[in-house]
Amino acid sequence: MNVDSIKEYGKCQLEGIQLLSIIGEIEGHECVSENTKSTKYEHLLPLLAALQEDEETKGILFLVNTVGGDVSCGLALAEMIAGLSKPTVSLIIGDSHSIGVPLATATDYSFIVPSATMIIHPVRMSGMVIGAPQTYGQFQQIQDRIIDFIARNCEAKKQRLEQLMMNTGMLSKDLGTVLVGQEAVREGLVNEVGNIADALRHLKKLLE
Repeated sequence: MNVDSIKEYGKCQLEGIQLLSIIGEIEGHECVSENTKSTKYEHLLPLLAALQEDEETKGILFLVNTVGGDVSCGLALAEMIAGLSKPTVSLIIGDSHSIGVPLATATDYSFIVPSATMIIHPVRMSGMVIGAPQTYGQFQQIQDRIIDFIARNCEAKKQRLEQLMMNTGMLSKDLGTVLVGQEAVREGLVNEVGNIADALRHLKKLLE
């Protein structure tokens, strides 16, 4: 087992199965604080392309524990994962918030541990925002892209996803919905509740 690969990229090889972690904040076009755990999309994109062509890699297991992050880069990663021809499974082991939702649903099959959470909420934007109709149109376009991707890659329907995203009754200072374990399965975002053994077992079944 290559310890340096685990330290640098959060990855290791297990008998033809590549294990990758998506953790912390999804870092975008700007670097996050040195004290912030992050997943760097500029590392994962070429790595995923290489794994697609690697004959020794038969399948990929993604361990997900992310608070979300850059929407554009997170969605790019999700599209990359969804486009892999090799069997893929995700396991939400802690949290899968915001742009972490499409990342978790991008695989062929998904698991969530009973205590893990998924949070769906409207797009947030930092920095200067111009108060013009075009700005709100851009926000809506970004949200539509995210919802369309999620709906294409899991059992949840677009209308229901919009309801969850715009829920006003759960978060005290925000819109959105928190789904814990089985609730995420019930809403069709995740295939089933399970643990690391279940995820590996299912991926090996897909490899057969």
